[in-house]
Amino acid sequence: MKKLIIIAQLLTSTVYCKAQQDLAFPFQGGGPIMTRFFKDSLLVSPDIIEKKATGMAVFKFTADVSGNISKIVIYYADDYLLTLPVIEALKKSTKKWIIPNKEKFHDFIIPVSINFNKPTTGVAEVQKAAYAFYKARKPIVAKDQIPLNAATLLPTVVVQYDIK
Repeated sequence: MKKLIIIAQLLTSTVYCKAQQDLAFPFQGGGPIMTRFFKDSLLVSPDIIEKKATGMAVFKFTADVSGNISKIVIYYADDYLLTLPVIEALKKSTKKWIIPNKEKFHDFIIPVSINFNKPTTGVAEVQKAAYAFYKARKPIVAKDQIPLNAATLLPTVVVQYDIK
């Protein structure tokens, strides 16, 4: 009788147990499509090219059930100049985000790296300009506590641009 009760309890408890769900990638089409979208949509401004700007920017944004983006927050950026094209690309990605079931809003964290391709000639001039940008940059750093809650960290988007 005890064995029967234990077996019955185990069977009923399995009804309440669920395996961990595999979430779909939160961008329509998956990770490679997201990377290609940002490489195509993120337009490096002439000001960035002129100053030979390179660096990293980390953003948090919120997507709703429809995939609309709101609350874009800069957690870190090597310079304000690097954030402008990323914000524009994020705005273009509206309606492409997929959030987990049973949520009305979901936070995502996306790191973006912007660098220039190494030139074949004039390396010394490029190094001098890049160092000048590095010395003059003004990083944006979050001073307060960063609430991550249930945010999803996305893969780093790497953007390379050619120097003219």
